Amino acid sequence: MSTRLTHTMTYAAALADVSAMLDDAAYRDQVIAAQGSISGTFEIETDGEITTAVVDQVMPATGLPSFATRFVGSEINIVQREEWSSAEHADLHVSIPGKPGQMVGSIDLVEDGGSTTETVDVEITVNIPLVGGKIEKLIADMLRKALRAEEKVATAYLSR
Repeated sequence: MSTRLTHTMTYAAALADVSAMLDDAAYRDQVIAAQGSISGTFEIETDGEITTAVVDQVMPATGLPSFATRFVGSEINIVQREEWSSAEHADLHVSIPGKPGQMVGSIDLVEDGGSTTETVDVEITVNIPLVGGKIEKLIADMLRKALRAEEKVATAYLSR
């Protein structure tokens, strides 16, 4: 079983500007802070046609139900790996090292009339009998909140 999440963000900016923003370490650091991370790093590297962006952050598990904190503890290390094959598309893989779950999907950017839409589409899978589905839904809610925080940072960043 898995849980699907599709989230769309629209920016009043050209695709090239949104793509450049996603490559900017200062922007990613602002997003990490806005998402309430305890700590986090951003690395980007290009090898041939692929640009790989990795966000590694530690989030507090505050507010999670007790059945979830039994599995993750008081902090959650989240590693987000984006493999950009073009300015418009990335394969996305998010893991919680040492925990039985992952998010796999894509990020797509589409420009239309001077604005750019970013769509994050992921399948969330947690392989834990009985509570896996509940944890998937919690992760989907956490991801939705994180993406809303990212959208606020992006909107401010692009308005400069």
